[in-house]
Amino acid sequence: MRVLVRIGLLVALACFTVLAQEESKPAAPATPADFKIPPEASKLPNPVKPTPTSLAQGKKTYGFDCAMCHGKEGDGKGDIAGDMKSKLSDYRDPAALKDLTDGDLFYIIKNGKGEMTGEGDRLKNDEIWNIVNYVRSFAKKGGAAPATKAPGS
Repeated sequence: MRVLVRIGLLVALACFTVLAQEESKPAAPATPADFKIPPEASKLPNPVKPTPTSLAQGKKTYGFDCAMCHGKEGDGKGDIAGDMKSKLSDYRDPAALKDLTDGDLFYIIKNGKGEMTGEGDRLKNDEIWNIVNYVRSFAKKGGAAPATKAPGS
């Protein structure tokens, strides 16, 4: 009888341990299909004007935090981008950001998306808005020609 009680206690302890480990695991990151920007974030207006000062500050922060993946010139070909499985957008192409509001970009930079971790509270809001302004400037520099469809496609 003592053996059965010990076996029962060991089984119960094993089940408890497995359940405790499952609860302590971090939630899986949202897949791109699951990623949704809240409507209120999407409507958020950019309070920082894209002045030369804003763009210079955005460029500096982008260089430290974003260029390693998104490329120095926003082409999506940073040093780390080659190791990533997802294809990064070429921000020099105006079509790359045309469906994203400044509020969307702010939300993504602050909170992350997919493999990209967000800045969270590490940067002040104005610093994030400066990055938004700088990223928007890539398409205005005339880097990449917009993609065109081949005839018959």
